[in-house]
Amino acid sequence: MPSLEYFLLAVAVLGPICRALYIHVIRPPFSNVAGPPSGSFITGNLLQIFARDSWDFIKNLNDTYGPVARIRGMFQVPWLHVYDPKALHSMLVKDAESYSRGVVTTRQVPRPPSTDFRLTTSKQRKMLNPVFSGAHMRALTPVFGSIAAQLKAALEKRVRDGPAPLDMVGWMGRTALELVGQGGLGTSFDSLIDDRQDAYAEAIKGFSAANSEVRALRELLPYADYLGPMRFRRWLLDRLPIRSVQRVKNNFDIVSARCTALFNERKEALKRGDEDLLMKIGEGKDVMSVLLRENMLAAEDDKLPDDELLAQMATFIVAGTDTTSNGLARALHLLSEHQDVQRKLRDELREAHHRFGENISYDDLNRLSYLDAICRETLRLFAPVALTSREAMKDTILPLSDPIRGVDGRLITEIPIPKGTTLLVNLRACNTHKGLWGEDAEVWRPERWLEPLPQAVDDARIPGIYANLMTFLGGGYACIGFKFSQLEMKMVLYILLNAVKFEPGPREKPIIWNFAGISYPSTSAQSSTPEMYLNVSMAA
Repeated sequence: MPSLEYFLLAVAVLGPICRALYIHVIRPPFSNVAGPPSGSFITGNLLQIFARDSWDFIKNLNDTYGPVARIRGMFQVPWLHVYDPKALHSMLVKDAESYSRGVVTTRQVPRPPSTDFRLTTSKQRKMLNPVFSGAHMRALTPVFGSIAAQLKAALEKRVRDGPAPLDMVGWMGRTALELVGQGGLGTSFDSLIDDRQDAYAEAIKGFSAANSEVRALRELLPYADYLGPMRFRRWLLDRLPIRSVQRVKNNFDIVSARCTALFNERKEALKRGDEDLLMKIGEGKDVMSVLLRENMLAAEDDKLPDDELLAQMATFIVAGTDTTSNGLARALHLLSEHQDVQRKLRDELREAHHRFGENISYDDLNRLSYLDAICRETLRLFAPVALTSREAMKDTILPLSDPIRGVDGRLITEIPIPKGTTLLVNLRACNTHKGLWGEDAEVWRPERWLEPLPQAVDDARIPGIYANLMTFLGGGYACIGFKFSQLEMKMVLYILLNAVKFEPGPREKPIIWNFAGISYPSTSAQSSTPEMYLNVSMAA
C-alpha cells in the first residue's frame, strides 16, 4: 500500500494534468485566437512571461498579437492575454461577478500560519473607504511631510561634503516603510538617520523578488486543498527542499509575526482607551487605528473578524511599501536621466516652497501641475505592477473594442470564455497602447499631461480609477489606497527635489530593471537584490 506521502504527491501532480487534459483536449477554448508558441510542455509560456528579463518577450507578444492573444499556462492549459479596454471593462466592471482573482492571487497575503484566509471585498471596502478619503489624506499630509523631511536630512548629511553614490532604492524602501508604518500601522520603524538593517524591512524589500522566483509553482496552489488541513500543509511546506520557496515562506512569517504583534497591541490599546499610545505615532490617524475603531463601532453583521483585519493590514503594508518605493525609485532614475525635466520640476517646487515651505497642504500639493504630470507619466509608462490575473467563474462572453483576425482569417468581435479559464491582464500594455496614446506611447514625456489627451483615450472608456490608466486597476478590486500612494510619492519628491540633485550613478553599478510582481532594479542581470545607485549632490 503506498504511503500517505506518495498519495498526496500523486494528487498534487495528477490534479493539474487531469484539468489540463479536460480543458485542452476535451474542450479547447479560443483555439482561433493567435498567440506565441509554447516555451515548454510543462510550464507553457509562464517562464517566458515571468522571467526577470521578460521585457522583450512581452513587448513582442504585444506588438505581434495585439490586445488579445492565446498563451499557454501549466501543462499547456490555454490562457488569454488581454489589454483590450472593452474586454477589461467587462472583466473588472460590467461583468465582474463572472470573474474572480483566483487562488493564485488571493493566497499571497501574509497571515498567521494557522489560518486559511481568502480575501473578500464588500465589507472590507465599506470599512476602509473612509480611511482612504480625501479628508483623511489631508489629515495625514503633515505626517508624511515630517517623514520626507527626515529623509532629506539623512541624504543631506551624506552629501554635504560633496556628491556621493547612494542606493536610492534602499532609501526609498526605508522611507516607504516608514510612511506606511506611521500612516498605515501607527508605528515607527526607522528614524531614517542612521544606517541600519531590520529583518522586517529586509523581508518586505525582498518580497517581490522572492515571489517572482516561485511564480510558476504558484499555479499549483488551487490543488493545495487536496493535501489536507492548513496545519498539515504548513508542516509539508516547512519540509519542502526548495530554497526559493523557503525564502518566500520566511518573508511571509516575518511580516505576519510583526503585523500580528502590532495589530494586537493597537487593538488592546483601543479596548482599554489608551489614548497616549494611540496618539504617540500618527496622532491616531493611521489606517489601522481608524479601521479598528470603525470595526468596533460597526453593527454586528458588518464587523470583520480579526483574521480579515490582520490580512488586510499585512496586504496593505507589503503592497504599499514595495509599490511606492519602486515607483519613487523609477521616478528618480528617470529624473537623473532627464536633467532638463528635473530642473523644470525643481523650479516649480522651489516656487511652491517659497509660498508654503515644507508644511504644504494636501490640496496645494495636488495643484502642482508639473509634479502631477511627472507622477502620472511615470505610473503610466512604468506601472509597478504590470500584470494581474482573473479566473472565469462561469461560462461567459468577452467583448472586444476592435475586431481581431483569427487564425482562420475570420474577424472576431467577442470571445467565448469557458468556466475556469485564466485571463492574464496586462496593465502596462493598456497604458502604452499606441492605438490609444499615439506613436510616442512608449516615450516618457510628462508634458503629455499638460496637453489634451488623445481623443482615442477618452473614447476607449478605460476602466482604471486613476487618470485613464490601469495602474491602480478598476472595479471592485481597484487599489483602494491609490490616494495614499499618490500623497506619498508627491510629498517625497516635493521635499527632496528642492534640496538635492540626482544624476546617473557609477558605470560599474548599472541599473537593470527586473520584471516581477512589482518590478525592481538591481545592479546586474544575475542579482536579485534590489539596488539602484544614483549620484546625489546638494542642489544649486
